[in-house]
Amino acid sequence: MQSNRREFLKQAAAGTAALAIPGHAQTRTQAAQPKAQTVLPRWRGFNLLDMFTMRSKGDFSEDDFRWIRDFGFDFVRFPAVYRLWIEDGDDYKIHEPMLAKLDRGIELASKYGLHASLNFHRGPGYSVNREFREPHSLWKDQSALDAFCFHWQLMAKRYKGISKDKLSFDLINEPPSPGGQMSRADHERVVRATVRGIREVNPDRTILIDGLSWGRETVPEVADLQIGQSTRAYDPMFISHSGASWVNHSNYPDPAWPGHGWDRKRLEQHYQKWVDLAKMGVGVHCGEGGSYKRTPHSVVLAWFRDALEILTEHGIGLALWNFRGSFGIMDSGRKDVDYEDFHGHKLDRKLLSLLQEFA
Repeated sequence: MQSNRREFLKQAAAGTAALAIPGHAQTRTQAAQPKAQTVLPRWRGFNLLDMFTMRSKGDFSEDDFRWIRDFGFDFVRFPAVYRLWIEDGDDYKIHEPMLAKLDRGIELASKYGLHASLNFHRGPGYSVNREFREPHSLWKDQSALDAFCFHWQLMAKRYKGISKDKLSFDLINEPPSPGGQMSRADHERVVRATVRGIREVNPDRTILIDGLSWGRETVPEVADLQIGQSTRAYDPMFISHSGASWVNHSNYPDPAWPGHGWDRKRLEQHYQKWVDLAKMGVGVHCGEGGSYKRTPHSVVLAWFRDALEILTEHGIGLALWNFRGSFGIMDSGRKDVDYEDFHGHKLDRKLLSLLQEFA
C-alpha cells in the first residue's frame, strides 16, 4: 500500500511539474478539445500543376505521386484549365486526348493511395489567371454558366465509377470579391446550378467551393447544399507573395514574422470565420498555401508553422502550392536553402519536415 501510494504521489508531482512548463498546459487543453472540422478528412498534400495553364501538357509524373505517398501525405489537387480539353475554342467540342491525360493523373493518385481533388482553375467565364480573357462572364452570362455546368457534368459522367473517397470536385478556383465582377447572389446562383447539375449525374460526389475574395471569405448562404468550402494560407501577402511577378507587391513591407501588425493572434482571428463555418457542420479544407521563393526561408518556416498549427488544431487539412516549383518542397529556386539532392531534384528538407509534423 505504501509503495503504491509513493508511486501515485510521484506521478502526480510529475504531472504538476509538466503543467508548469510554459505552453504544456495549453497543448494538453487543445488536445482535449473536439475539432471544429469533422465533415471532411484532414487531407494533407500538394497541388500538382501539370494542367494549370493553357500551355500545360498534362504530362503527370508518376514519381510525384510515389514521393508524395512516401513522404507521408494523402492528397493531391489538380488545378486544371478547361480550354486544354476543348477544340477550336468551342466550349462543347471535346479534345479527348487531353482528358485521357487527366484520367491518368486520377488513376495515379488512386494507385498511390492519394485522394485527388479536381479543380477548375479556369472554367468557362472565369479564371484568376490573366493569361486569357474569357469572352463571357460566368457570373453574369447564362451562356457561360451553361458551358460551366456542361463541363462539370462531363466530369461527373466520366468519373462516376470512382469512389468519393478517391476523388472530389472543387468547382472554380478563387472567385473574386463581391462587388466588381459579381454579387454574392451571382455567385450563389452559379454554385447552386452547378451542384444541381453534378448531382443529377453523380449524387454522392464530394463537392467543394473556394471561398470568396480569392479564398478568404466563407459562403454560409450555401451551407444547406452540404458541400465543403476551401480557404487559403496566403495571408499576410507580404510574406506569401513577396517578389511574385503576378501581384502588385510594390507597397509590401519587408517580410517578417511576426511583424507589420501580423502575429499568431491575428492569424487565429483571420481563420476564426472558417472555424465558425466548420462548427455549422460545413466541411472545411485549405486547398492552397505557402510562400513564394523570394521570402527569407526563416520567415516562411516561422509563419507557416503558426498557420499549420492553427489549421490542424481545428481539424483543417492543407495542400501546399506547389510540389515542385517556386512555392514547393522541390526545385523552388530559393537562394537561402541548403538543398538536398533527391533523385535529380533539389529537396527543401526543412520545409518538408515542417509539413510532415502535421501530416
